[in-house]
Amino acid sequence: MAAPTLPLDSRSMATTDAAAPAIVFENVALAFGNNEVLRGVSFSLPRGETKALFGVAGSGKSLILKLAIGLIRPDSGRIVVLGQDVTEMSEEQLFDLRGKIGMVFQESALFDSLTVRENVAYRLMGVHGIYNDEIDQKVREVLRFVELERTVELYPPELSGGMRRRVAIARALITRPELLLYDSPTGGLDPVTSNTIIELIVKQRDVNKTSALMVTHRLQDAFTMATHHFDRQANRMVPLPRGQQCEVPMSFLFLRDGKVIFDGDVHALAHTQDEYLKEYIS
Repeated sequence: MAAPTLPLDSRSMATTDAAAPAIVFENVALAFGNNEVLRGVSFSLPRGETKALFGVAGSGKSLILKLAIGLIRPDSGRIVVLGQDVTEMSEEQLFDLRGKIGMVFQESALFDSLTVRENVAYRLMGVHGIYNDEIDQKVREVLRFVELERTVELYPPELSGGMRRRVAIARALITRPELLLYDSPTGGLDPVTSNTIIELIVKQRDVNKTSALMVTHRLQDAFTMATHHFDRQANRMVPLPRGQQCEVPMSFLFLRDGKVIFDGDVHALAHTQDEYLKEYIS
């Protein structure tokens, strides 16, 4: 069965220049006291592409996601998200921007006291204030997309770790976002379950072509994404022919000592001469 696409929503209509990058960081610096975490970070995420972000613990990976949605402000530099300068926006303007962004948090961050249905609908409920047939249809469609429609009346404690991550992804997709941010989506999961989550992320990437920035500590996850694509007819992730790259561009970004030391595709990474990177990927 072919993979379903997600329901259209008024938010899905692009409100910014479709040719502009989804994310631009220009010489962004951030320190906490004497600890300079980011020391002039610059990179861009082209619209419709996926970028995996790596770095050792404390290198600022998750901070970059928080900066992108305006939860914290940089000490200096400029951040443009979906064509809007985040560093110059008011909280009200940021609230509107966040409505165009889907965020998958570490450890899922679901509400244990709410059902799967209520967790997935949470953002729409905040906008509309009521649960109606239109919202119910969207909830069921995104749960069908992550193959969890049968869990609609269950509570998070009744789900496995992998199922909770899939529900969290469904919640991020419910508003049909223009940009997806993943914060360690496979963290703490076993290899088999991690592969299931990566297959779902690849499905979202290839079916809906949403711009995405993914923080991860698992190099294997990003290599899998770069060397596989989602086959709609088979409804599963399959390897790409040797030497062929995925239709949706996939790149790797590495942070070290507060700076970007690599930003490129899997081929460039595999042939890097940087000793630190060679050791990191070995």
